[in-house]
Amino acid sequence: MNHEHVVVRRGARSGLPVIVAVHSTTLGPALGGLRLKPYAGWRDGLDDALRLSAAMTAKCAVAGLAHGGGKTVVPLPRGADPGAEVRSAVLRDAGDVIESLGGAYATGPDVGTGPDDMAVVGERTRQVFCRPERAGGSGDSSPATATGVMAALRVLGGESFAVVGLGHVGADVAGRLLAAGHRVLVSDVDDGKRALFPAAEWVAPEAILGAEVDVLVPAALGGLLTPDTVPRLRCRAVAGPANNQLDAPATARLLHARGIVWAPDHVVSAGGVVYATEVELHGATPAAATARVETIGDTLRRLLAAAQANGTTPAAEADALARARLGAPR
Repeated sequence: MNHEHVVVRRGARSGLPVIVAVHSTTLGPALGGLRLKPYAGWRDGLDDALRLSAAMTAKCAVAGLAHGGGKTVVPLPRGADPGAEVRSAVLRDAGDVIESLGGAYATGPDVGTGPDDMAVVGERTRQVFCRPERAGGSGDSSPATATGVMAALRVLGGESFAVVGLGHVGADVAGRLLAAGHRVLVSDVDDGKRALFPAAEWVAPEAILGAEVDVLVPAALGGLLTPDTVPRLRCRAVAGPANNQLDAPATARLLHARGIVWAPDHVVSAGGVVYATEVELHGATPAAATARVETIGDTLRRLLAAAQANGTTPAAEADALARARLGAPR
């Protein structure tokens, strides 16, 4: 384990384990979302916190942020659906643990949490971002994430796109692609979302990976790209906001062997955290923060050029860039 600091504490109010993993503060205080979801056991939540905090270090380094990576996970029992009272207790417990770290780590929304939850966390610590605008925060980060995704897609080019998952970010990206006049295929496990995009082509979730498009845009949960699914792809590039798209790092080489460009997810999805932290933690104006988000396209362009020049993959070049910024040897 290469983490600087890991805390597992039983919440005084909720009785649930609160896990905070600080992977690195080499570049500055760590950042990472607060995940609230059911797990088979609390150790599974710990595994998630360790993995995701390390990925956040890479995301911040490649984005050029003066921050490292961290993560908060509160594992819920299987089948649990916390009511408002329990949820409030959990969030305050998390805020207490974060505050105890003395500014080494700040949190924002993640799976199972949103801006309103960050306002509750903010009652116990100042180390929080993506609070609602009414609470002095930057609000929902999904539009900024979508802005970063679009910057990356413009670099890759193409006329047809398949968006997998129509959550806040996926729906935003699909809408922007349609507005730009592109051919857009969409898919979601919720068939009711079909009506949201009458101008798009609806594809069943089990068939979307085989769609013949220029770019596949993963916008749901991770683990989509595996040795079993990569052979089914009929696209020339993959780029989207879903985190942890690869089941394992070696899968990037499978994509490369098929001539499919994979834009690393931690590069493409950084817009939300870049915008929120610039506004809330560093006092930037919304316009300046948005301009910073747009540089995701420039970063991806440099990674693609380096990969072509060095005969490597964009993923390998992103890793090299992160190591260089963290001061490690190539």
